[in-house]
Amino acid sequence: MALVNSTMLPLGTKAPEFQLPDAVSGETISLETFAGKQGLLVMFICRHCPFVKHVQGELAKLGKDYADANLGMVAISANDADNYPDDAPDKLKEMAQELGFTFPFCHDQTQETAQTYTAACTPDFFLFDANQELVYRGQLDDSRPSNGIPVTGKDLRAAIDAVLGSQPVNSEQKPSIGCNIKWKPGNEPAYCDHS
Repeated sequence: MALVNSTMLPLGTKAPEFQLPDAVSGETISLETFAGKQGLLVMFICRHCPFVKHVQGELAKLGKDYADANLGMVAISANDADNYPDDAPDKLKEMAQELGFTFPFCHDQTQETAQTYTAACTPDFFLFDANQELVYRGQLDDSRPSNGIPVTGKDLRAAIDAVLGSQPVNSEQKPSIGCNIKWKPGNEPAYCDHS
């Protein structure tokens, strides 16, 4: 397991387009799905990663806590499902149902969406404002599987609350840390070159 940080895509970047199937409903989810929202949170996660397992309860709680807010949320798994069958769409559906996700959980089979977002690790978070411009990318909070700090989601929640309150988001942002996205052979993007 390669431990990697977020790429820290430049703030102000427009949300890249995507069209992906929701592993639960089968519906196609796209940027247009979230048109008119005050904010949009795009989360790159998966089922098998210990860093995601560490925070998955908080991710479900985020969905419930902001269910009535004008916030779009979508989770995407881009892992190579052939080599990591725990991250195949049927397993993603199980995870979403077990945890009670209130947001779509999409499978990025071609890995093109992960590449356009420069997603590097699981979990990796991207928060966009009402103009679908990037205002936050980075960690959920300071908690990691072995550091004993409780999972609160405080960094991401502060950014979401700022967006929903039409306030500026603090530009001091710490990268997320997690397992590398499991790229298909020959698919690893240049920004993830660890050699």
